[in-house]
Amino acid sequence: MSPARPPGASRLATYFHVHLVSDSTGETLNAMAKAVIARFDGVIPIEHIYALVRSNKQMERVLEEIAAAPGVVLHTLVDRELREQLEVGCRRLQMPQIGALDPLVGALSRYLGADVSARVGAQHALDTGYFNRMSALDYAIAHDDGQGTLEQLEQADVVLCGVSRTSKTPTCIYLAHRGIRAANVPLVPGQEDGERLTALKNPLVVGLTVSPDRLVQIRRNRLDGLNAGHASAYVDHDSVREETIKARRAFERRGWPTIDVTRRSVEETAAAIINLLSERRSRRLGAPM
Repeated sequence: MSPARPPGASRLATYFHVHLVSDSTGETLNAMAKAVIARFDGVIPIEHIYALVRSNKQMERVLEEIAAAPGVVLHTLVDRELREQLEVGCRRLQMPQIGALDPLVGALSRYLGADVSARVGAQHALDTGYFNRMSALDYAIAHDDGQGTLEQLEQADVVLCGVSRTSKTPTCIYLAHRGIRAANVPLVPGQEDGERLTALKNPLVVGLTVSPDRLVQIRRNRLDGLNAGHASAYVDHDSVREETIKARRAFERRGWPTIDVTRRSVEETAAAIINLLSERRSRRLGAPM
């Protein structure tokens, strides 16, 4: 037996091959694989992605590459013939293969009493949802960093407000991919304090806050990337602290919901905003006429 690892000792990273096979773009499968693998510490995947696999010849090439780099095979194949070809090939190679969506699809099929569609790439069809997402993306880009009149901002679902470098732009882009029209307005000392946003009727205005220490770090990294100096109020700790305090007070005074992004990823911030939008919609639906 190998000796037990002492408590607290670091674990060597485990590398393994993971083959992601899809008959569509592979985005869903890639996201699922990353989410699952992130649950394991010290595990580093070597990803092999095969998208738009829609013929037997393509599947043969996939199986050849799988044989050359043994590992785990995940797939979201809809076509029964291609699924069988992959399953047979993996059994021959003695490699595990997993239909990533199978448990969910099976459970929903039983619950709904409905047959499963065999249409490949159904989630990427050019439907109303697709065009809504593209429209939301165009809107986010056109109304980034304080661009747009008050009338144009009125068309937004949500307007994000915060001091510089609080992830306003990436959060708006992420929300746009969910079909949410998002704009953002930066708070600039001596120029923009967000007061004009109090006139908005339709959008939900959300304030983004961050700890001064984290903000100074982010801004310094930003200036380093631009090869710029640090001798300015932009990264002065006292100035930054005053800037963040004023922003918090402004949000509280106006009754805007706030989200502290200090320890949040863009995805987590966007999820919190989506929850706020959902709660607001529920309140409006439940309000008496």
